[in-house]
Amino acid sequence: MIDRRSLLAGLGGSVLAATATSAASPPIGAIRVDVGPLMTQGWGARAGAIRMSLERALASLRTPGRGGATLEVVVTGIHMTSFAGGATGSIGNDALESEARLIGTNGVVARYPVRAILSAGAGGAWYLPDVDQRRIDALVEANAQWIRRYLGG
Repeated sequence: MIDRRSLLAGLGGSVLAATATSAASPPIGAIRVDVGPLMTQGWGARAGAIRMSLERALASLRTPGRGGATLEVVVTGIHMTSFAGGATGSIGNDALESEARLIGTNGVVARYPVRAILSAGAGGAWYLPDVDQRRIDALVEANAQWIRRYLGG
């Protein structure tokens, strides 16, 4: 007779194995970040800084050697509230939206829409002069974490 612990352990192992198999992504040889939509929204030089920060945050996904799929991330929008603290719901939250695509030799292998949402206070003290940059940095890191999670990395 199988006891409850053995049954749950067996099911858990099967679920974990299935998840690991389905979440496996091909090796990534290159990473490209497109901030064109941010440029059209008027983010200017900050869009370029967001591109570089996101590329740096995702660099660990690159596999050594030649070949592999290309990870292309298009940053489609950034929303920052003017209120920094104490709000509930969506008021007072910042968001960075992107779409991550794995592109192989035969086209798009996988597509992941990502929307990282953080409290406006996630960037730290609102009264310091670099608060907006710290809020953007926190959004970029959260977005990169979701992309890594989707890719199993």
